[in-house]
Amino acid sequence: MPTVLRYEAYRIYFYSHEPNEPPHVHIDRDNLSAKFWLNPVSLGRNRGFSARELRQVERIVRENRQTLLEAWNEYFGISG
Repeated sequence: MPTVLRYEAYRIYFYSHEPNEPPHVHIDRDNLSAKFWLNPVSLGRNRGFSARELRQVERIVRENRQTLLEAWNEYFGISG
């Protein structure tokens, strides 16, 4: 599970065994978790985040989208 970014209390990462899915990241804080697709940025799954906090998490993903995509492509050997 490569961690791509830590932002305040959030850990943003992807699983190393998901190369056949479109680019996405998982975001955890405590026992809360969400999955966001990166192309385009959209919510894939939410487990416990309130609507307000989920908007904040989505903002973080949007602001760091390029970095997250680069990390995905580098890890899975995809040319950009």
